[in-house]
Amino acid sequence: MQPRTIRKKCTAIDLFAGCGGVTHGLRKAGFEVLAAVENDPAAIRAFKLNHPSTEMFGDIERVNLLSLKRKLRLRKGQLDLLAGCPPCQGFSSMSTRNGHWRVEDSRNSLINQFGTFVVELLPKTVMLENVPGLASERRFTKFVDRLTDLGYTLDYRIANAADYGVPQRRKRLILVASRFGKVSFPLPTKKVNTVRDAIGALPRAGSSGDALHDLPERRTDKVQRLIKSIPRDGGSRGDLALSEQLACHQRTTGFNDVYGRMAWKSVSPTITSGCFNPSKGRFLHPDEDRCITIREAALLQSFPANYALPVELGKQTLALLIGNALPPELARRFALKIHKHLRANSTDVSSKKVQVLAVK
Repeated sequence: MQPRTIRKKCTAIDLFAGCGGVTHGLRKAGFEVLAAVENDPAAIRAFKLNHPSTEMFGDIERVNLLSLKRKLRLRKGQLDLLAGCPPCQGFSSMSTRNGHWRVEDSRNSLINQFGTFVVELLPKTVMLENVPGLASERRFTKFVDRLTDLGYTLDYRIANAADYGVPQRRKRLILVASRFGKVSFPLPTKKVNTVRDAIGALPRAGSSGDALHDLPERRTDKVQRLIKSIPRDGGSRGDLALSEQLACHQRTTGFNDVYGRMAWKSVSPTITSGCFNPSKGRFLHPDEDRCITIREAALLQSFPANYALPVELGKQTLALLIGNALPPELARRFALKIHKHLRANSTDVSSKKVQVLAVK
């Protein structure tokens, strides 16, 4: 039998870890992230650049949980927090036909794998994040019922990242569950961080010395002229005469944020995988005649300025990694509440030992 491992920090495992947004937030909240589970090679490369000490496991559907527990020296009931963001594209409103017909996506079933991890590890607390649309899915209802049957007290709500220190409008479903009773949710922040707060002090893109800030743009002369004509600081193509707009825009009244500029004194729109493309949303810089850079996108997602990403992957892949991430600051705010809850329910707070429950 392996010796019991006593860890001074609260422990966590990050499922569907992506490029490491949740792990970064958990670490900033005081957790030791023992392991991450991620299947995408590009995301794994980015994750390892920033969290080299965290054990990495691959495809969640192939992870042997007995081997994982042995490798991490974890017993059932010992892990403090199991966190995860199952791929959300299958639950997104953009994955429906006109918002009415649900398009079945195999990724939707991965929330069941999350539930299997809960059953086998029986962590003290659980945190799940996803798009708001998941709340109305039968799989989410089954996940909630599964946790309730295991004795967890849980709460979930739709949170806007802008209310929790992230300079971005991004609504997400957050579920928090505990075997020790209800975890209080963090209160919204009084100060809203803006686009200027996040990227206003950056040097001019292209020659900054930061590869993620200097990746070049390639636009046709016609598109570049259109970008230049968009009014500064929050303007959009709707501010232009119809004759000045692209032909495709003249034929539609929807997607009004396309070819729009961000506003300095506001939060950014939701950073998506298309954030490097003006045709995908309001992703033009407030003043400069370009889209936001990958570094700016990462900062608007609340990643730190020194967060490393493998630039050789290319702008499209990097934007996908950033756009799919949970903002680290949002994760940190909720993780702080969970950390406080765990400490309050620890058997030995003074020595900072984490309670180990004997669970058969």
